[in-house]
Amino acid sequence: MGAEHVSILDGDLQDQQVAGYQSALGVTQTTTVTLPGIQTQSGFKFDTVDVNFLTLGKLSPERDNAILVCHGLSGNAHVAGSDPLTGRPGWWDLHVGPGKAIDTDKFFVIASNALGGCSGTTGPGSLDPRTGKPFGMTFPQVTIRDMVQVQAALLDHLGVEKLFAVIGASMGGMQALSWAVDLPARTRICIPIATCTAHSAMQIAFNEVGRRAIMADPDWNGGEYAESRFPSHGLAVARMVGHVTYLSELAMTRKFGRRRQASASDANQFSVESYLDHQGSSFVKRFDPNSYLYLTRAIDEFDLFGTAAPTEVLRGVQARFLVISFSSDWLYPPVQSRELVRQLKRAGTAVTYLNLETDYGHDSFLIENPPFADVLGHFLNGEHAPRPKSAGAPPVAEGI
Repeated sequence: MGAEHVSILDGDLQDQQVAGYQSALGVTQTTTVTLPGIQTQSGFKFDTVDVNFLTLGKLSPERDNAILVCHGLSGNAHVAGSDPLTGRPGWWDLHVGPGKAIDTDKFFVIASNALGGCSGTTGPGSLDPRTGKPFGMTFPQVTIRDMVQVQAALLDHLGVEKLFAVIGASMGGMQALSWAVDLPARTRICIPIATCTAHSAMQIAFNEVGRRAIMADPDWNGGEYAESRFPSHGLAVARMVGHVTYLSELAMTRKFGRRRQASASDANQFSVESYLDHQGSSFVKRFDPNSYLYLTRAIDEFDLFGTAAPTEVLRGVQARFLVISFSSDWLYPPVQSRELVRQLKRAGTAVTYLNLETDYGHDSFLIENPPFADVLGHFLNGEHAPRPKSAGAPPVAEGI
């Protein structure tokens, strides 16, 4: 698919109208399974947990080719292929499929909607068995590690004892890191992309602005809203704020500048205003406001090391790492990835680090990005190939 079909600024394919796009995977259908419950880090006990997931490719007889793809804040289990209802491609269809960076002819790909989400996995919109009504804001606070616990239960259900690789960007990268630390024996390769070990004050601040926008919408009603009175304005503003952080100033200047265009409500609107309005209105159609509150809180609370020494936390890690950042990403700047790499090196962990030059900001992992696809595919294929007994750890990139 050429760049003329997908704007570099459109990011998530789920929010686009992509003319003439056809996924190499055809139509793919997610499945929801009910699994035994878990106890969250906050102490809440779920009797059962529903998990919506998608698998692509085939599990090898040796069960050694499974890749778990962890989605970001606004993602879901539909990682690739065309949605049977909307016809739109999965959010990472550009990079997952036959012959692509994550090659479904070679790997068994698993993606699931995160705990607390709104696309089939147990979340605030699910019915509370104690009341028969949606949880709403009575849903327990969940963490990144709670999400990983549910993913591990899903792998048990699928008969996957160990992952060949766990891959994720942004919120998904936090999950990938938790896999490597908390379930070291089940994680061979860890690929955290454009993420961090703990949010900075600025990252928390942007999320708080989004949360306040939702809660300030009178239709939010303390989290007890109905379809007829949905806090669409607040959720749209939250998405608009978030989306600005996903892009770079250079990309926005090139795309919009100070150009204007007519809209239904304004005959002389700035183009960037129209663009953000589209992003907000598209997001409202597929996402739940309460899930936005819970998921952003989970990523703000994530702290891989906490008060412990990083070397102690990383002591048991067995995975080999590929850490990727993007030069123009100011939401998850390269300095955070470099710090992660430093800690991994100090702990004696095998790590390769690449900071890719790109003008497109945090969303560089979502768009059609050949250098990123080449790096990801080359690393996975190289690690999957039989390794000579004398082969050592992969080299660590210079300049970190």
